Amino acid sequence: MRTITIDPVTRIEGHAKISILLDEDGKVSETVFHATQLRGFEQFCVGRPFTEMPGITARICGICPVSHLLASVKACDAIMSVRIPPAAAKLRELLHCAQIVQSHALSFFHLSAPDFLLGFDSDPARRNILGVVETHPDLARDGIALRKFGQQAIAGLAGERIHPSWTVPGGVASPLAPDVRERILAGLPQARAIALRAVDLFKSLIDRFPAEVEAFGNMPTMYAGLVGPDGNLALYDGNIRFVDAAGGQVADVAPADYHQAIGEAALPTSYLKAPYWRALGPSDGIYRVGPLARLNVATHCGTPTADAALADYRARLGRIVQSSFFFHYARLIEILYGLDRMESLLADPALLGPHVRATAGVNAPEGIGIIEAPRGTLIHHYKVDENGLVTWANLIVATGNNNLAISRSVDQVARAFVDGTHLQEGMLDRIQAVVRAYDPCLSCSTHADGSLPLDIQLLDPSGQVLDRLRR
Repeated sequence: MRTITIDPVTRIEGHAKISILLDEDGKVSETVFHATQLRGFEQFCVGRPFTEMPGITARICGICPVSHLLASVKACDAIMSVRIPPAAAKLRELLHCAQIVQSHALSFFHLSAPDFLLGFDSDPARRNILGVVETHPDLARDGIALRKFGQQAIAGLAGERIHPSWTVPGGVASPLAPDVRERILAGLPQARAIALRAVDLFKSLIDRFPAEVEAFGNMPTMYAGLVGPDGNLALYDGNIRFVDAAGGQVADVAPADYHQAIGEAALPTSYLKAPYWRALGPSDGIYRVGPLARLNVATHCGTPTADAALADYRARLGRIVQSSFFFHYARLIEILYGLDRMESLLADPALLGPHVRATAGVNAPEGIGIIEAPRGTLIHHYKVDENGLVTWANLIVATGNNNLAISRSVDQVARAFVDGTHLQEGMLDRIQAVVRAYDPCLSCSTHADGSLPLDIQLLDPSGQVLDRLRR
C-alpha cells in the first residue's frame, strides 16, 4: 500500500491534510480528510458566566466572528427567556448580512478564483491572489472592494470589524446612528454591481470545467438549512429544513429540537466532529449545509435581485444541484441576497428605534441559538446552573456539518483524477479545490499567497520515495 499525503491543504481557513492510499496498481483505494488542529472551546467555556459566551466563542474565528456572536447571543436570549426588541432583531440581521457579503467575497475572489481564472494545472507559484491581481486586476479590485464594503458595514454597526462587543444577550448595545445607515446605503449600488459582474463571470466559466463539475462532490446527499415561514431562504432565523437528494422534504426541525434530528460521531482520523441525520446513522445520514444546500432547501430567496439570479441558476442546473463545484455559484447568489436584504432592512424606519436591548437573569436552564453562518448551519447550545454559570456547551459548526460530505467529495475527486504512477500538480490541486468549494473554516488562518511549503511524496511498500513534488 502506498500513500500520497497533501499537507497542508492550501487556501483554506485552518489546517488540514489529505491522505490518499493507493493499491499495488497505483489506483486510489481510500482517502482520508484530516482536520489536524484541536480547539477546546466547548470544554474551557464550562464554569464561565453565560453572558461571557458571545465574547469567548467569537474568538473561535477571526473571519466569521459575527456568526458565532449571533448564534451565541440567541442561545443567551433563550436562557434569559426574553424576546428582543424588534429594532435589535433587525440590526442583528443587518450585521449578519454584512458578514455574509464579506465572507463570501473572501472565499470566491481570494481563495477560489485563482483556480478558475488561472487553471488547476497552472504554475502553483502564480496560482494565488497575486496571480489574479497580475492577470485580472479589475476582478481583484472588485473582490477587495466588495469585502471592504461588508467589513465597513460591520464596523459602522458594531464599532469593530473583528470580535465586536456590540451584539449582546437581549439585543444589541446601542441603536443605529443615522449617518451609519446613510453610509451603508450609499455603498450598496457599487457592491451589487460587483456581485452581478461576478455572477456573469462564473456563468461564463462553467463550460470550461466539465470534468470538475462531474467529479467535485457530485453525489446524492441530504441538504439542510434554515427557511422562513413560506420556505424562503433565511439566514438569521427560522426552522431547519432537511430535504433528500431529490428535493423531497424530510423534516422541518425547530431549533430547540435539533438534537433529535442530528447525531454526532467522532472520527479516529480527525479532530473535527461528524454530524449526521440521526435516523439514518453516520454512513447513510450525510447531509450538506452552506450556500449550495440552502438554495436546494429554500423555495425562493425572497428578494428581487437574488430571485432573478436563482431562477437563472435553476434553469441552467436544475432544481436540486448535486455538484459541490456549484457552491461558488450559490455563494454569489447569496451575496446578492445579502445586499438586497440589507437594503430592505435599511429602508425600514423601525431600524432606528431607540429600544434595542431587553434585560433579565437566568430564567431557563439551557439555551439554543442557530443561524446560517456563511459556511452553513451553526449551532450553539449551552446549559447553565442557577447562577448562570455554564455547566455544558455544545457547538456544531458549519464545517462539522459538512465533514462527511467533504470526505466523500475528496474521495470522488481523487478517484477521478489521481494517477498513482506519476504525480502531477494539477490533479492534487483539484483535490484541494473541492475542499475549498465548501470554504471550510477549520480556524481563522488563510493562505492565499501560494508560498506555503507543500511536500507530496509517493512511496513504495518498503517506504522508498518513488516520486515527489515540492513547492
